[in-house]
Amino acid sequence: MAAKLKKGDTVIVLTGKDKGKTGEIQSVDPKAGKAVVEGLNISVRHQRQSQNTQGGRVPTAMPIDLSNLAYVDANGKPTRVGFKVEDGKKVRVAKTTGDVIDA
Repeated sequence: MAAKLKKGDTVIVLTGKDKGKTGEIQSVDPKAGKAVVEGLNISVRHQRQSQNTQGGRVPTAMPIDLSNLAYVDANGKPTRVGFKVEDGKKVRVAKTTGDVIDA
């Protein structure tokens, strides 16, 4: 399936503890259907001290399922993403406004 959400996209969380919050996608795992969003779904991981790093409790952004994320359009509203062929190139399009996402 084609990637509707990509790294660098601004998204809003639709469900879960961070519902309504927005952030930028840091990485996407299409095989697992998950994405890591900067500053959202934070979990505390315990890090053992080593020669190079300080040990302790490290806050880490955990992956969120792609179905729980929606692209934020130019108006700041969540929208679904579709595809359209323009000038022989396949581009992503916001369903609410019809604007092309990939310029």
